[in-house]
Amino acid sequence: MRLLRNRSIRHRIGALVAGFTTLAASFTLLTANEATAEERAPANAMAHVAAMQPGWNLGNTLDSTGDDETSWGNPRITQALLRNVKAQGFKSIRIPVTWTQHTGPAPDHTIKPAYLNRVKEVVGWALAEGLYVMANLHHDSWQWISNMPADRAGVLARYNKLWIQLATAFKDFSPTRLTLESVNEPQFTGSSGAAQNAELLHELNASFRDIVRRSGGNNARRLLVLPTLHTSSEQARLDELATSIRGFNDPNLIATVHYYGYWPFSVNVAGGTHFDATAQKDVTDSFDRVHNTFIARGVPVILGEYGLLGFDRHTGTIQQGEKLKFFEYLGYHARQRKITTMLWDNGQHLGRTSFQWSDPELWAQIKSSWRTRSATASTDQVFSARASAVTAKTITLNLNGTSFTGLRHGNTELARGRDYTVAGDQLTLTAAAITRLSGAREYGVNAVLSARFANGLPWRINLITHDQPILGNANGTTAAFAIPTTFRGDLLATMEAKYDDGSNAGPHDWTPFKEYDRAFAPNYAGNATNLTADFFAAVRDNARVTLTFHYWSGVKLTYHVTKSGSTVTGTTA
Repeated sequence: MRLLRNRSIRHRIGALVAGFTTLAASFTLLTANEATAEERAPANAMAHVAAMQPGWNLGNTLDSTGDDETSWGNPRITQALLRNVKAQGFKSIRIPVTWTQHTGPAPDHTIKPAYLNRVKEVVGWALAEGLYVMANLHHDSWQWISNMPADRAGVLARYNKLWIQLATAFKDFSPTRLTLESVNEPQFTGSSGAAQNAELLHELNASFRDIVRRSGGNNARRLLVLPTLHTSSEQARLDELATSIRGFNDPNLIATVHYYGYWPFSVNVAGGTHFDATAQKDVTDSFDRVHNTFIARGVPVILGEYGLLGFDRHTGTIQQGEKLKFFEYLGYHARQRKITTMLWDNGQHLGRTSFQWSDPELWAQIKSSWRTRSATASTDQVFSARASAVTAKTITLNLNGTSFTGLRHGNTELARGRDYTVAGDQLTLTAAAITRLSGAREYGVNAVLSARFANGLPWRINLITHDQPILGNANGTTAAFAIPTTFRGDLLATMEAKYDDGSNAGPHDWTPFKEYDRAFAPNYAGNATNLTADFFAAVRDNARVTLTFHYWSGVKLTYHVTKSGSTVTGTTA
């Protein structure tokens, strides 16, 4: 992908002598490693792709659409970063590269030598660390390749010029460690429809394959990666690529798709707050289609990117427990279907200089999913209202083939029968245990429990004390409107918006449930619930909108807003 997925634009070249010295050193190390790599090279494409599992994306860096690799805010790539990627357990790295702003004018489209050498340097570093590498044409896909319906000859000529240069530049690199990907997320603007889209993508993939194969050196047998249209896993798109691959009659080809989940869940819109049966089925169906179309017929598949689309705003757009269930199941089902996975990371997961994970719990779940299943549960939040007497609470365990072994609070093992009971997949926390563990019952998380299982990771359970949130009247503008909110320990899940006539208000008016963080967002530290300019841009003037806030405790509250020009009034009544 990806421009942080919100489509907003996010090296400096050092002294050439120093750069070439570093480059030469990396190639020396690469040559030393290649002999060993060649000796243990996988026997065929399927084994090769299996050896690449798991993979990681060096996103929002060399794929930058600015002047240099730091233009989206990530630091310059270092060999230490790549060494740490390998140390995390990754076997492969995808290096997205956008070439548009680093090439000269037509007709030659010459790649600037300094930039090409920088890309070769980074590829060399990754290979020297023992990683498999996949490099591509990235945002070029929408910057100019998408214009192919209107300028077929011009786009193809430019595409070919780039790949002729790149094939030559990489032809002596290890054929077993470096793979090349024709284009990221191919798309075509103004085409006549599916048939022309398929025809244009086939032409690009065919030209790419032909150029690389004819360029000599190790490219004659290098594994090449071909995408579906949009890297979609829809059956029609898979069938189009399968037809192309059969026609190429080339055993060293790999298919690639991307997966960012069932869309309502992936961005938290239309009430998609849970990784429910529908969201799980979307994973299952997508990976089953990919397996049946390609892998079952001898063509390996790389999931070139995966994650959740909401992450491009921030990783908190999807609730933590639901997020963990998604990644647990995705890793498991990809493993079942023999799909190699590459995590999309634009800098929001692994720190590029700290080498620390921003969410260690999420990282642990992803890593665990590569080898085993972990149990989860219907929720990781157990709410008790402070205004009421504490009662026992029951959650459903998703055992995923393992078995429950115990429950802990910190290092203390809780007593079965006294503190909790288990009946099948039902875990019940007793009122006495919740009362004891909640202490003074301040609002918020009072205790963190850990459900343990025979295999996989434990499941965290937060004991939360809450009362119904309190909303206040407010005045503001469409540019900045905040509803005073005393959350009292509760957490906001989603928001509905409707006019008085019952029709849906705001963006995505096919659903009353608005998109988390794009139309609304809680500000817990600031005691406010913010409504965005995007929300009000899709609201009618002088038409009252009733908002219904859904909290994770199960509480629902209504609120009214009316826009008049740029002025907004909000009331609880």
